Amino acid sequence: MNISTLVKKLTPRAIIGPANGEISALHYNSRQVVPGSTFFALRGVAADGHRFIDDALQRGAKAIVYETERPLPPQVTGILVDDARQALALASACYYDDPTKDMLVIGITGTNGKTTVSYLLETLLSSAGRRPAVIGTVNYRFEGQLLASTHTTPESLDLQELAARFHRAGADTLILEVSSHALEQRRVDGIAFDLGIFTNLTPEHLDYHGDLETYFQAKCRLFTGLGSRGPRQAIIDIDDSYGQRLAKQCQGLWSCGLSQEADVHPTVSDISLEGIKASIASPAGDFELCSALRGEFNLSNLLCASAAGLALGLAPAKVAEGLAEATAVPGRLEPVENALGALILVDYAHTADALDKALAAVTDLKPDRIITLFGCGGDRDRSKRPVMGEVAARHSALVVVTSDNPRTEDPGAIIDDIRLGLERVFKGQWSQQQAAEKGCGGYVVIVDRRAAIDFAVSQLGKGDLLLVAGKGHEDYQLIGNQRLHFDDREELRRALQEREGCHGA
Repeated sequence: MNISTLVKKLTPRAIIGPANGEISALHYNSRQVVPGSTFFALRGVAADGHRFIDDALQRGAKAIVYETERPLPPQVTGILVDDARQALALASACYYDDPTKDMLVIGITGTNGKTTVSYLLETLLSSAGRRPAVIGTVNYRFEGQLLASTHTTPESLDLQELAARFHRAGADTLILEVSSHALEQRRVDGIAFDLGIFTNLTPEHLDYHGDLETYFQAKCRLFTGLGSRGPRQAIIDIDDSYGQRLAKQCQGLWSCGLSQEADVHPTVSDISLEGIKASIASPAGDFELCSALRGEFNLSNLLCASAAGLALGLAPAKVAEGLAEATAVPGRLEPVENALGALILVDYAHTADALDKALAAVTDLKPDRIITLFGCGGDRDRSKRPVMGEVAARHSALVVVTSDNPRTEDPGAIIDDIRLGLERVFKGQWSQQQAAEKGCGGYVVIVDRRAAIDFAVSQLGKGDLLLVAGKGHEDYQLIGNQRLHFDDREELRRALQEREGCHGA
């Protein structure tokens, strides 16, 4: 890319130094800068990229994109912009030859349900003959290519590189989970969206956004703040009050939800241990929906996917056929087989609303007893902790409180916050012995998550249900500044084998 091309794309406030010359690469991490590249000084939550301009210069940067002007060597071009993050997004799209302009691009945003809807759409569109790539919370994938996910929505430069890679490999569709952070930080400003989906909005990330209204406005950017790059069609779940507000602002609207006021809604539904069956009414015609997914919240996810398929021109019968093929989503009410006659489920629920919906779904399965194991993340919004504690206590016979990803926060302090909610329902903490003897009506605290899983498994009997919530598909635990391997599903299988071994002996 020539500097002059970059300048035209960014419309900067000022150009300092040479206005021409080839640049070899774009970078936002100064440690990755090589001679001839452009460095974007991004302002972050923990660090300001302007502090690393000298490092980028020492490594041979040819151009610097910054928001605050400072002296540069005469041979280096300074590009002064209002928003370096937006500049990076636009430059990245240009650098990779705008890969999404030739793809069908679907963006999914909302507090809960993004991942499940992405999996449903991947199966649905594949069954319809398209070749979708997915970038989201669990991983980044296209057919044989599977890459580890670092963020729900990667930084704009990485996002464009992934889109270009998948497009070269044959992807004609991009399904993208769009986080509020990504929208606020302009990571998707260079993406050409065709269809946007809004699932719901509940309290989350308030440590970052400050309040729920600011969080909502960040989500709205996908539909109203991307200009010509924004979606021409919108799928909005209007069961959600924020969805109702957003629907009034959207063009090409297909509303969905359990309410009969929605364009796509169920007229009859049956939700059981076997899955979901529903008769769906839509402007394109009625159809019968069958899915292996469980819970009313998954019916909402299926409605979002159904509306998206219909909006893209698929026949109702084709939508029903494609969604029937979708299997369990990793870490979303994912079952763990056992010989105890119990139902063990692992779920990513890490907000009060998600935990409430997951527990409501398993309550509908009518187990003899519900045991819930969960914790809350450290260095994140504290306000949700007591709410999650109260939700768990309200639905469960026994709650096992443990660590999630404590990060740099004291796990005991996190649990103290959770305890405030638990004790709105339960009268006090039990010892493990008391829990084993009484079985119902209380909570235990076991800080070590592995030991907590061992204890929960030891309490299971025939007909019981254990929900292990919070981490879902994650295969790590963040303790201090360390990222340690930890997978709830692996730990459950180990605990089950050890229990079965002890009984066998």
